[in-house]
Amino acid sequence: MPITRREFIQACSALSSGLLFSKLSWALSKPEYDFVFTRLSYESGNWEVDERMPANVLNSLIEYTSLRVDLTERVVPLADPAMLGAPFCYMAGHRLVQFSSEEKDNFKRYVENGGFVFVDDCNHDIDGMFAKSFERQMAELFGDEALQKIPNDHPLYSCFFEFDGPPRTSIELNGWGDDLVHNYLKAIEVNGRIAVLYSNKDLGCEWDYDFRNKRFLRVDNTKFAVNIVIYAMTA
Repeated sequence: MPITRREFIQACSALSSGLLFSKLSWALSKPEYDFVFTRLSYESGNWEVDERMPANVLNSLIEYTSLRVDLTERVVPLADPAMLGAPFCYMAGHRLVQFSSEEKDNFKRYVENGGFVFVDDCNHDIDGMFAKSFERQMAELFGDEALQKIPNDHPLYSCFFEFDGPPRTSIELNGWGDDLVHNYLKAIEVNGRIAVLYSNKDLGCEWDYDFRNKRFLRVDNTKFAVNIVIYAMTA
Protein backbone atom coordinates (compact mmCIF):
# COMPACT_ATOMS: atom_id res chain seq x y z
CA MET A 1 0.00 0.00 0.00
CA PRO A 2 1.30 3.53 -0.75
CA ILE A 3 2.29 5.59 2.26
CA THR A 4 0.82 8.96 3.11
CA ARG A 5 2.94 12.04 3.70
CA ARG A 6 2.25 11.73 7.44
CA GLU A 7 3.43 8.13 7.38
CA PHE A 8 6.50 9.23 5.45
CA ILE A 9 7.37 11.80 8.12
CA GLN A 10 6.98 9.09 10.74
CA ALA A 11 9.23 6.84 8.67
CA CYS A 12 11.86 9.58 8.55
CA SER A 13 11.71 9.81 12.31
CA ALA A 14 12.20 6.07 12.50
CA LEU A 15 15.16 6.37 10.20
CA SER A 16 16.73 8.91 12.53
CA SER A 17 16.51 6.52 15.47
CA GLY A 18 17.59 3.50 13.45
CA LEU A 19 14.29 1.65 14.04
CA LEU A 20 13.28 1.33 10.41
CA PHE A 21 16.32 -0.75 9.50
CA SER A 22 16.25 -3.05 12.54
CA LYS A 23 14.89 -5.79 10.28
CA LEU A 24 17.89 -5.54 7.92
CA SER A 25 21.32 -7.07 8.29
CA TRP A 26 23.04 -3.88 7.20
CA ALA A 27 22.82 -0.26 8.34
CA LEU A 28 23.87 3.18 7.20
CA SER A 29 27.63 3.62 7.16
CA LYS A 30 27.09 7.30 8.04
CA PRO A 31 24.34 7.22 10.69
CA GLU A 32 24.16 11.01 10.93
CA TYR A 33 22.40 10.89 7.55
CA ASP A 34 19.15 9.22 6.51
CA PHE A 35 20.20 9.02 2.88
CA VAL A 36 23.53 8.64 1.11
CA PHE A 37 23.73 8.51 -2.70
CA THR A 38 26.02 5.61 -3.58
CA ARG A 39 27.10 5.10 -7.18
CA LEU A 40 28.49 1.68 -8.05
CA SER A 41 31.59 1.51 -10.20
CA TYR A 42 32.28 -1.74 -12.03
CA GLU A 43 35.24 -3.03 -14.00
CA SER A 44 33.56 -3.33 -17.39
CA GLY A 45 31.72 -0.62 -19.30
CA ASN A 46 31.51 3.07 -18.38
CA TRP A 47 29.87 3.72 -15.04
CA GLU A 48 30.90 7.41 -14.71
CA VAL A 49 27.94 8.92 -16.59
CA ASP A 50 25.45 11.73 -15.87
CA GLU A 51 27.77 13.47 -13.42
CA ARG A 52 25.33 16.23 -12.38
CA MET A 53 22.40 13.92 -11.77
CA PRO A 54 23.19 12.95 -8.15
CA ALA A 55 23.42 16.57 -6.98
CA ASN A 56 20.10 17.30 -8.68
CA VAL A 57 18.38 14.35 -7.02
CA LEU A 58 19.86 15.24 -3.63
CA ASN A 59 18.56 18.80 -4.02
CA SER A 60 15.06 17.44 -4.69
CA LEU A 61 15.18 15.25 -1.59
CA ILE A 62 16.07 18.31 0.47
CA GLU A 63 13.37 20.38 -1.20
CA TYR A 64 10.51 17.90 -0.91
CA THR A 65 11.28 15.66 2.06
CA SER A 66 12.61 15.80 5.60
CA LEU A 67 15.34 13.25 5.02
CA ARG A 68 18.75 14.20 6.36
CA VAL A 69 20.75 14.03 3.15
CA ASP A 70 24.49 13.67 2.69
CA LEU A 71 25.35 16.18 -0.03
CA THR A 72 28.35 14.20 -1.25
CA GLU A 73 27.93 11.43 -3.81
CA ARG A 74 29.90 8.35 -2.86
CA VAL A 75 31.45 6.12 -5.53
CA VAL A 76 32.03 2.58 -4.29
CA PRO A 77 33.37 -0.31 -6.38
CA LEU A 78 30.86 -3.12 -6.70
CA ALA A 79 33.69 -5.50 -5.83
CA ASP A 80 34.24 -3.71 -2.50
CA PRO A 81 32.28 -5.24 0.42
CA ALA A 82 31.72 -1.66 1.64
CA MET A 83 28.84 -1.41 -0.84
CA LEU A 84 26.93 -3.95 1.25
CA GLY A 85 26.34 -1.23 3.84
CA ALA A 86 24.57 1.19 1.50
CA PRO A 87 20.74 1.44 1.70
CA PHE A 88 20.55 2.69 -1.90
CA CYS A 89 22.85 2.12 -4.88
CA TYR A 90 22.82 3.59 -8.39
CA MET A 91 24.35 1.90 -11.42
CA ALA A 92 24.39 3.15 -15.00
CA GLY A 93 26.31 3.12 -18.27
CA HIS A 94 26.21 2.70 -22.05
CA ARG A 95 28.51 -0.24 -22.64
CA LEU A 96 29.22 -3.81 -21.64
CA VAL A 97 28.22 -5.09 -18.21
CA GLN A 98 30.28 -8.12 -17.34
CA PHE A 99 30.72 -8.57 -13.61
CA SER A 100 33.84 -10.09 -12.09
CA SER A 101 33.37 -12.93 -9.63
CA GLU A 102 33.65 -10.48 -6.70
CA GLU A 103 31.13 -8.14 -8.31
CA LYS A 104 28.70 -11.00 -8.88
CA ASP A 105 29.00 -12.18 -5.29
CA ASN A 106 28.45 -8.70 -3.83
CA PHE A 107 25.55 -7.83 -6.14
CA LYS A 108 23.72 -11.05 -5.35
CA ARG A 109 24.37 -10.86 -1.62
CA TYR A 110 23.32 -7.20 -1.48
CA VAL A 111 20.07 -7.76 -3.35
CA GLU A 112 19.07 -10.89 -1.45
CA ASN A 113 19.70 -9.27 1.95
CA GLY A 114 17.52 -6.19 1.67
CA GLY A 115 19.46 -3.81 -0.58
CA PHE A 116 18.06 -1.63 -3.36
CA VAL A 117 19.79 -0.94 -6.70
CA PHE A 118 18.46 1.51 -9.28
CA VAL A 119 19.96 0.59 -12.66
CA ASP A 120 19.58 2.95 -15.61
CA ASP A 121 20.45 2.17 -19.23
CA CYS A 122 21.93 5.36 -20.69
CA ASN A 123 21.44 4.02 -24.22
CA HIS A 124 17.64 4.04 -24.01
CA ASP A 125 17.81 0.94 -26.15
CA ILE A 126 16.35 -2.46 -25.30
CA ASP A 127 18.69 -4.07 -27.87
CA GLY A 128 21.80 -2.09 -26.94
CA MET A 129 25.00 -3.40 -25.37
CA PHE A 130 24.18 -2.26 -21.82
CA ALA A 131 20.65 -3.66 -21.89
CA LYS A 132 21.57 -7.05 -23.31
CA SER A 133 24.62 -7.57 -21.13
CA PHE A 134 23.00 -6.32 -17.91
CA GLU A 135 19.90 -8.45 -18.38
CA ARG A 136 22.14 -11.41 -19.12
CA GLN A 137 23.96 -10.82 -15.84
CA MET A 138 20.67 -10.67 -13.93
CA ALA A 139 19.49 -13.93 -15.52
CA GLU A 140 22.75 -15.59 -14.51
CA LEU A 141 22.51 -14.38 -10.91
CA PHE A 142 18.76 -14.66 -10.26
CA GLY A 143 17.25 -16.82 -13.00
CA ASP A 144 15.82 -16.22 -16.47
CA GLU A 145 12.45 -14.98 -15.19
CA ALA A 146 13.64 -12.82 -12.30
CA LEU A 147 13.59 -9.48 -14.13
CA GLN A 148 9.97 -8.61 -14.94
CA LYS A 149 7.94 -5.58 -16.01
CA ILE A 150 6.19 -3.97 -13.05
CA PRO A 151 2.58 -2.76 -13.38
CA ASN A 152 1.98 0.96 -13.66
CA ASP A 153 -0.13 0.90 -10.50
CA HIS A 154 2.79 -0.40 -8.45
CA PRO A 155 3.30 1.41 -5.09
CA LEU A 156 6.52 2.84 -6.52
CA TYR A 157 4.37 5.29 -8.51
CA SER A 158 2.37 6.56 -5.53
CA CYS A 159 4.67 6.31 -2.51
CA PHE A 160 5.22 10.10 -2.48
CA PHE A 161 4.20 11.88 -5.68
CA GLU A 162 1.45 10.40 -7.86
CA PHE A 163 2.31 8.94 -11.27
CA ASP A 164 0.35 6.71 -13.63
CA GLY A 165 3.52 4.86 -14.61
CA PRO A 166 7.06 5.95 -15.43
CA PRO A 167 7.07 9.51 -16.79
CA ARG A 168 8.18 9.98 -20.38
CA THR A 169 11.59 11.48 -20.95
CA SER A 170 12.64 14.11 -23.46
CA ILE A 171 15.15 11.60 -24.83
CA GLU A 172 12.40 9.14 -25.68
CA LEU A 173 10.24 11.86 -27.20
CA ASN A 174 13.17 13.04 -29.32
CA GLY A 175 13.57 9.55 -30.73
CA TRP A 176 17.11 8.93 -29.55
CA GLY A 177 17.97 5.28 -28.88
CA ASP A 178 15.47 2.68 -30.08
CA ASP A 179 12.79 5.23 -31.03
CA LEU A 180 10.42 3.81 -28.42
CA VAL A 181 8.69 5.31 -25.42
CA HIS A 182 9.11 2.69 -22.69
CA ASN A 183 5.86 2.71 -20.75
CA TYR A 184 7.19 0.36 -18.10
CA LEU A 185 10.09 -0.32 -15.80
CA LYS A 186 11.44 -3.74 -14.90
CA ALA A 187 12.35 -5.08 -11.50
CA ILE A 188 13.62 -8.01 -9.53
CA GLU A 189 11.54 -8.47 -6.39
CA VAL A 190 12.68 -10.17 -3.19
CA ASN A 191 10.00 -11.02 -0.62
CA GLY A 192 7.47 -8.82 -2.40
CA ARG A 193 9.73 -5.77 -2.48
CA ILE A 194 11.65 -4.31 -5.41
CA ALA A 195 15.35 -4.99 -4.90
CA VAL A 196 16.58 -4.13 -8.42
CA LEU A 197 14.76 -1.40 -10.34
CA TYR A 198 15.78 -1.36 -14.00
CA SER A 199 15.10 1.42 -16.52
CA ASN A 200 15.67 1.63 -20.28
CA LYS A 201 14.43 5.22 -20.22
CA ASP A 202 17.79 6.95 -19.56
CA LEU A 203 16.38 8.75 -16.54
CA GLY A 204 19.87 9.65 -15.42
CA CYS A 205 20.43 11.75 -18.54
CA GLU A 206 17.00 13.33 -18.10
CA TRP A 207 18.06 14.49 -14.61
CA ASP A 208 21.61 15.43 -15.59
CA TYR A 209 21.49 19.21 -15.25
CA ASP A 210 22.35 21.84 -12.66
CA PHE A 211 19.59 21.78 -10.05
CA ARG A 212 19.34 25.58 -10.20
CA ASN A 213 17.93 25.24 -13.73
CA LYS A 214 14.75 23.62 -12.41
CA ARG A 215 13.20 27.07 -12.31
CA PHE A 216 13.00 26.93 -16.12
CA LEU A 217 10.94 23.72 -16.12
CA ARG A 218 7.16 23.75 -16.15
CA VAL A 219 7.17 20.52 -14.16
CA ASP A 220 10.12 19.35 -12.07
CA ASN A 221 11.11 16.10 -13.75
CA THR A 222 13.16 14.91 -10.77
CA LYS A 223 10.02 14.24 -8.70
CA PHE A 224 10.04 10.65 -9.89
CA ALA A 225 13.57 10.31 -8.52
CA VAL A 226 12.12 11.24 -5.13
CA ASN A 227 9.63 8.38 -5.45
CA ILE A 228 12.42 5.93 -6.22
CA VAL A 229 14.40 6.97 -3.16
CA ILE A 230 11.38 7.01 -0.84
CA TYR A 231 10.35 3.54 -2.01
CA ALA A 232 13.89 2.26 -1.47
CA MET A 233 14.01 3.72 2.04
CA THR A 234 10.54 2.75 3.28
CA ALA A 235 9.28 -0.33 1.41
